[in-house]
Amino acid sequence: MTGFDLALKSTECWLELASGERIALPVDRWRATSTADEMLLAHCSGPTLDIGCGPGRLTSALSGRGVPALGVDVSPVAVAQTLARGAVAVQRDVFDPLPGEGRWHSVLLADGNIGIGGDPVRLLRRIRQLISHNGKVLAEVELPGFGLRHQPVRVNGTGAWFPWAWVGADAIDSLAAQAGFETRWVAEGGDRWFTELR
Repeated sequence: MTGFDLALKSTECWLELASGERIALPVDRWRATSTADEMLLAHCSGPTLDIGCGPGRLTSALSGRGVPALGVDVSPVAVAQTLARGAVAVQRDVFDPLPGEGRWHSVLLADGNIGIGGDPVRLLRRIRQLISHNGKVLAEVELPGFGLRHQPVRVNGTGAWFPWAWVGADAIDSLAAQAGFETRWVAEGGDRWFTELR
């Protein structure tokens, strides 16, 4: 069982950086939708892919609104928790083949998941293969001034190190352009920052 699998079954989770720094992860927030999540949910139109869905709060919320949604996560615990909510999810790496490639209207990258793989441009280029010609990405980013940071991390100080990235609201325009996207808006909601890329 990986660090994320264990974290999803507990109330405490953090990322350990190679520098020794620890960043607490909001495990409780992953379990229930908040007012801030509406910044993402309200902009999802048509079939939506929730990448790094975790325990499925957003996938489930969309399904409850009648929006077709599929959660994707590498963690079997996350997928099981999403399925237990009555939502649909698959255990897959986003860089592996996925259902509906080229037909998704919206892709969610909540909770900093734009950092998956440690290379946001590579991730966004992969997402371009997943969305329809007029599809969009709704992502959560760090506050303005954060810039772009890369560092190996591991969960709760155990397991293998893996690459991760953090993208500030001030860095998204450049990264989006490199991946062939245009930033439609960047906004704050509930002390969190969000963006829409087309």
